[in-house]
This record gives sequence, C-alpha cells and structure tokens, in this order.
Amino acid sequence: MDHDDGHDAVTSPALEASGEWVRALLPLLVLTSLRDGPSYGYAMLTRLERAGFRGVTGSGLYPLLARLERRQLVATEWRPGDGGPGRKYFILTEDGHAHASRLREAWTRFTVTANAFNEIDRSS
Repeated sequence: MDHDDGHDAVTSPALEASGEWVRALLPLLVLTSLRDGPSYGYAMLTRLERAGFRGVTGSGLYPLLARLERRQLVATEWRPGDGGPGRKYFILTEDGHAHASRLREAWTRFTVTANAFNEIDRSS
C-alpha cells in the first residue's frame, strides 16, 4: 500500500518493527493519535494500519483503551453513529496529554541510547 509520502509501508525500514515493539509502543501511539481530537476504536485501528502498524487488533486496542480510561488518561463519550449504532469516542485528558509527552520523551531517550549503542557496537 503506497502512502502520500511515497513510501511503501510494508517495506519501509522505519516500520519493520516486531509485534512486540508495536505492543510496547501502543499506549504512546494511541495517545498520540488522540492529540488531533476525539476518535473511536475502529478509526484508531484504521489510522494505525495506514501508518504501517498492521499487527494492532481490537483485542489489543480495546483493553488498552479501558486501562487508559481507568487511569483517567482518556475520557469517553457516546455519540450517534452514521446511520447505525452509537460510537464510544475517546478524548485525551490533560493528564493524558502530560503522560503522552512523558512517553514521547522516554521513547526519544531510548532510541538515542539504542542508536548510540549500535554505533559503538559497529565500531568495535
């Protein structure tokens, strides 16, 4: 599947992460996706898939959303569906914004450290 950036998400080296990495990053990915505004589960799954994270399923996403709600990192509201049943929308709370920022900072530190280690290991 080609994306607007001209890269094929299936073969893009940046997105060839293992399923374990995606599961570990899922809280950050979900909170980040909610920065743009409220969303419902299926829309989040679609957005993640379009970004190249194809291993994410409802059985992984919905329990995470429930945990984020219990921790008050997201709030929920029911909205009417388009010609169908209502949808549960997830909204990023102030605590959720702060938590997402901390996760992004931690991820950045981790990737910098891992990249530095890889460079040291390569030069040995």
